[in-house]
Amino acid sequence: MKKVSVYVFISLLSAFLAVMIYGKLGNHSTIIKEESSGNANFKFASVTGGASQDAFIQAAKVSTPAVVHINTEVKVKQRKNMQMDPFWQFFGMPYDQGQMPDQMQQGAGSGVIISNDGYIVTNNHVIEGADKINVNLNDNRNYTAKVIGSDPSTDLAVIKIDAKDLSFLTFGNSDELEIGQWVLAVGNPFNLSSTVTAGIVSAKARNINILREKAGNLAVESFIQTDAAVNPGNSGGALVDLSGNLIGINAAIATPTGSYAGYSFAIPSNLAKKVVRDIIDFGVVQRGFLGVNIREVDEELAKDLKLDKIQGAYITDVVKGGAAEEAGLKNGDVITKVGGAEIKNIADLTEHVARYRPGDAVKFEYIRKGALQQKEIVLKSKDNSTKLLSKTDVVTGNISADLGIEYSEVSSLQAKKMGLNGGVRIDKINEGIVKQNTNIQPGFVVFSINNQAVRTKEDFDSLIKENKGGGILLQGKYEGSSGVQYYAFGY
Repeated sequence: MKKVSVYVFISLLSAFLAVMIYGKLGNHSTIIKEESSGNANFKFASVTGGASQDAFIQAAKVSTPAVVHINTEVKVKQRKNMQMDPFWQFFGMPYDQGQMPDQMQQGAGSGVIISNDGYIVTNNHVIEGADKINVNLNDNRNYTAKVIGSDPSTDLAVIKIDAKDLSFLTFGNSDELEIGQWVLAVGNPFNLSSTVTAGIVSAKARNINILREKAGNLAVESFIQTDAAVNPGNSGGALVDLSGNLIGINAAIATPTGSYAGYSFAIPSNLAKKVVRDIIDFGVVQRGFLGVNIREVDEELAKDLKLDKIQGAYITDVVKGGAAEEAGLKNGDVITKVGGAEIKNIADLTEHVARYRPGDAVKFEYIRKGALQQKEIVLKSKDNSTKLLSKTDVVTGNISADLGIEYSEVSSLQAKKMGLNGGVRIDKINEGIVKQNTNIQPGFVVFSINNQAVRTKEDFDSLIKENKGGGILLQGKYEGSSGVQYYAFGY
């Protein structure tokens, strides 16, 4: 399980104490709802009806069959010290020579079945980089899953197993959650399968800054905070209300030790539902942007602006060509509602805007110079377009993130100086496949991939995608050096 700063990805507390405290409620019955979404037919089960003898037990009975145990395997290449290897010293070829056998790194987490034909939602960090994903059902059946898509900005992913007539959960309405409301969490902490724990909703729209390292300014953090105990292994598991509705995907804990220390965090179901539908329908998340820079409204700012409440999102800058500028929003406006939902802070605004796609017309309320105003704004993509993305667009965009490199096309003058007809220069090495498996340094200019010429970024992207799933051999030169270098890795 991965750990980000003092935050660790998760699990939850025993329901027994909650049962003792909360007491008995009335009888629940199960109703099936159907929703059609693109190529997938979602039949989400929900618990409704009259009072039950034990709401906690009924919610656990509904949710546990729909929560799976996920185990992943990642191949990690081991290398000798290349500077001590004669092949490295004389030929500069760090593939094959000096390489040690691969090692398998294992991980574990949880997932929630959301359709009877095998679609499962989990955290991106649970399946990220996995070479193999094994899914173990509550009844001990085992399946190999394939990745449908993932979204690092929300830490969500969708995988699928080849199965039918499965138990599954429906997405509830996370906007209706109240502070102090009882919730259950279901997952597999420390490989303890089908563990149910309980707590209350402690806060909403909580930003804990755990996704910025991977997603930067695109990160969407508006977590449901609970006091339910969660530990490594519960990442991707279900947070449900006492009616058995899925109201969150467990994602993180705040801890100085690596284990539960009192606070856990879940991705709201309304955000998760939108991301999941995009991934299944389009293969990519269609995210709308307002095109503003914002800051929190504090007491001093509220006093200066003569606001009735210390809440909202204050616009510090309007992005040129963005949706906000086009609609006439200005610096100094305070956004108070999005689509009818009240905006209390930046996390609130980020989450609610992220529920929409480019091209969606959304009603905004904002305060300008003390006056409340309303405006319908057509959201845009991060590139200031209302066009929806295709899966191909995203695959091309993800090459840099997957490989962990930033790259650019060399100029014709640079290529001529190096004796090349073109090429792509690797400008920066980040965490990723290239850093893990090679000793490439910034400044390396690629002119061939698997013996096919690379002259432009389009050539580079096309050949990387074409050879995905197999070995990739880069051939190139370092600027200022006449020698040809080779680097190989699997992708």
